Amino acid sequence: MSENTHDKLPIRMLHDRVLVRSDTPEGERRSGGGILIPATAAVGRRLAWAEVVAVGQNVRTVEIGDRVLYDPEDRAEVEVRGVAYVLMRERDLHAVAADRFGGSEDSTGLYL
Repeated sequence: MSENTHDKLPIRMLHDRVLVRSDTPEGERRSGGGILIPATAAVGRRLAWAEVVAVGQNVRTVEIGDRVLYDPEDRAEVEVRGVAYVLMRERDLHAVAADRFGGSEDSTGLYL
């Protein structure tokens, strides 16, 4: 278990598990034009961004500090020291955005 930028979490992830902290809280959000969208508004399947805070020893494609795209409907939530996190398997992640991909020759960037 590595430490995140805030403090060291008192847990160690196992196998292919990834612990992330969601970028946006559940509830109301704003559109690109500034319109307030209530939490009760029906939307299609919407993916969410989160920051990786811990990874298991078998995780190969993400590192602590990466931003990942995941499906909020397929998640297991856990609270550690009063902070809500999402626990998932590495295979449940849809995309990774990280600075280390910026200048690599074999990378085409983040495309969805």
